[in-house]
Amino acid sequence: MTPVSLAWLLLFLPLVVAAANQLFLKRTGLAHFASLASSAVTLTIAFLLLGKTGSAEFSWAAVEGFTVNLGLTLDKLSTGMMVVVTGVGFLVHLFSLAYMKDDEAKARYFTGLSLFMFSMTGIVLASNFIMTFIFWELVGLSSYLLIGHWYQKESAADAAKKAFITNRIGDFGFMIGILMLWGITGTLSFGGMQEGVTAFGNAHPAIFAGVLSTALLCVFCGAVGKSAQFPLHVWLPDAMEGPTPVSALIHAATMVAAGVYMLFRVQLSLDLEPEFLGSLLSSKVIAWTGGITALLAALMAIQQDDIKRVLAYSTLSQLGYMVMAVGLVAGEAGMFHLFTHAWFKALLFLGSGAVIYACHHEQDIWKMGGLLKKMPITAITFALGFAALIAVPGTAGFFSKEQILEAALHQEPKLFWIAAFVALLTPFYMTRLFVVAFLGKPRDHGADHAHEVGPVMFLPLIILAILGVLAGYPVIAEKIAPVYHAPEHLFHFTGMVPIVSLSALALGVIGGFVLYSGKDKDPLSIPLLRERFYIDRFYDNFVVRYFQNAFAAIVHFFDEFLINGVLVGGLSRSAEGFGNLFRRVQSGNLQGYAFVFGLGVVLVIYFTVFF
Repeated sequence: MTPVSLAWLLLFLPLVVAAANQLFLKRTGLAHFASLASSAVTLTIAFLLLGKTGSAEFSWAAVEGFTVNLGLTLDKLSTGMMVVVTGVGFLVHLFSLAYMKDDEAKARYFTGLSLFMFSMTGIVLASNFIMTFIFWELVGLSSYLLIGHWYQKESAADAAKKAFITNRIGDFGFMIGILMLWGITGTLSFGGMQEGVTAFGNAHPAIFAGVLSTALLCVFCGAVGKSAQFPLHVWLPDAMEGPTPVSALIHAATMVAAGVYMLFRVQLSLDLEPEFLGSLLSSKVIAWTGGITALLAALMAIQQDDIKRVLAYSTLSQLGYMVMAVGLVAGEAGMFHLFTHAWFKALLFLGSGAVIYACHHEQDIWKMGGLLKKMPITAITFALGFAALIAVPGTAGFFSKEQILEAALHQEPKLFWIAAFVALLTPFYMTRLFVVAFLGKPRDHGADHAHEVGPVMFLPLIILAILGVLAGYPVIAEKIAPVYHAPEHLFHFTGMVPIVSLSALALGVIGGFVLYSGKDKDPLSIPLLRERFYIDRFYDNFVVRYFQNAFAAIVHFFDEFLINGVLVGGLSRSAEGFGNLFRRVQSGNLQGYAFVFGLGVVLVIYFTVFF
């Protein structure tokens, strides 16, 4: 088969399996095996496509000369990203076999996973904005279904709705941005945007920078929603209500990374001079949004007690790093961090899932403890993911984070110091998590009776641990990373960036260990951070109550009193009134009928003679 044919198979195989699961296989008990097989095949195809290039399009719709095409693009960026998506996807499918084995709706869960794999693959391989937006919305639908898998729990149902609605806010701006870029470039295809934007710049030099910057800011709105950037970050921590493998797949490695991937794809497609792109207001807003998100999320993580929420805020913070890099026109560094982060953050989420599973679904780290002895494989692999996240030298996270700090130092020193402070906070809150959950003595019967998980669950942890450590080395990164530029010196410990980075690492780890070692309750109590800067409360008590609820009340008034009461109800009551009036004429009295007949004859004669 040609590379393009393999790409079409890669795209549609998960959809076919999802349909088969829903229509037939869910009654046979084979749905989970079909989804697992599909994920294995797509991973194999993704490896076969590495290094391949090509494209294909077909006309989907045509209206008065305007044609909407759907197509695929194969290049280093898309094929490398597909290895990430399918690689993490396969390991999550495998882990889920054990984690979800007793779930009553297991078939529906695996159907949702397959639908998500189809949706995410469409975003990565899309050759134009129309196809990107279609699959962008399908990813939103897939995440809604998976976050709300346990919809019987009110918190899970609310979290699914919150994620869906919050993303729609960002997607509205994204749609406007797509239309603006279409107006600027005259095309929706990524391949033709560079020529169009150059022509627009030559024709309208006075307004070019302002219009382009506005369009890019609107496109960025989509990334703010999907990649959970401030102020639309609030949905991702609540999304931890879904099954833990879902968190590893969607909220660590793939869906939330789609915004970063899309922004970098747009930058590549426009192919503008880095100096000009960096001077745009949009680039500065993107960079500062990422930096602020990274800082706020790291501060929030310090006071979270739910093991998954700590990792969720860590994800927000690392996504802030990636978005900041894109805004600094260092998208290569951002994409490299996306690549390395996918492996070790999926490892941490699946590791937390193993812990939750072994501790009888307990998620409070202060009710854990002593798990290093109880679950040695899980604890060691978790420690390797922890080391990669805090950027211990020699791990994948160290190589990718250093590139972002280098870019920040050269482009925007203020953002560099914000990123450096985040590099201090990250080892602090992750050391807190590891010391409290894995060291010391068990604090609850769940942790006391915990035992190591089976091979179906710990095998994905081992594979991800290996990648979390080694994925940043050139021997791997040059082959499978979406974007990678090997540094001149792999290890260098001189200069501002290494000194600041290693100092922050040492201070964070030492501070976390000293403060939390041997403690049975949190010695820190910072309500502002525990309540997440009261941002969620502000949204719930002000935005939702006074805007959403007030608007809903107005809509209800129009619907109930004007539409139902006046239009629909009024017309029906008028028809009923006329019906009652004419019904009285039908009395069954022969004399009355004769009188009406005679009256009618007289009226006919009268109008005939005199009119």
